Amino acid sequence: MIHPQAIIEPGAKLGNNVSIGPFSYIGNDVTIGDNCVIHSHVVIKGESHIGDGNVFFQFASIGEDCQDKKYAGEPTRLQIGDRNVFREGCTVHRGTVQDNAITIIGDDNLFMAGAHVAHDVIIGNNGIFANHCNLAGHCKIGDWVIFGGMSGAHQFTQVGSHSFVGGGGIVLRDIPPYVMVSGHPAKPFGLNSEGLKRRGFDKDVILKVKRAYKEVYRKGQTIAEASAALAEVASETPEVKTFVDFIENSQRGIVR
Repeated sequence: MIHPQAIIEPGAKLGNNVSIGPFSYIGNDVTIGDNCVIHSHVVIKGESHIGDGNVFFQFASIGEDCQDKKYAGEPTRLQIGDRNVFREGCTVHRGTVQDNAITIIGDDNLFMAGAHVAHDVIIGNNGIFANHCNLAGHCKIGDWVIFGGMSGAHQFTQVGSHSFVGGGGIVLRDIPPYVMVSGHPAKPFGLNSEGLKRRGFDKDVILKVKRAYKEVYRKGQTIAEASAALAEVASETPEVKTFVDFIENSQRGIVR
């Protein structure tokens, strides 16, 4: 159902069974997939491609020009996957030509009230971004990542899959997969073991990941030393290899 008081520009493309509430605005270059629900007072504009089954609550602003002062009106894009939920007041901005000109959000993410996704951010699947979480430009966020309320990530930081940022945490360096951090600036507080159990990781795999964590965080070694110590187990365990590859390739340095 499209409410008569919604504004749909003639160039917008809507899929099947899309619901749009009163006073919402859908711009000319927007494509919306099937079974999306757009509540009242939502703005979706710019070249925004939205998949199926997404839900947007009131006062969400999606696909707006970014807040980068270098942005000069160049054509840029936003891509959103399927089954994401954007609660009240969420803001998601398109990319910039200084990067790849696109902001990307995967599938099955929950953005709670007031969450902000800046330009050129890339987010994986199944994440939770609690109230007033702020992701600065060019961040890369893996799958199954949780950001607590009032937390934030500095521009260009990378956050590995299955990691956890505690409420109010400020991420200034990269967070390896599986790691829990908290504080300002964020510091490591162990492995997200409970999250891994909930997602069906094998007990033996979790034990090996714990040992990999200790090599990096408990033995006072350099990254190169820890990486060398983990080479054999990484070659046999993909989950540990993911961890090692991340710390070896970090550009900003990891939280320690």
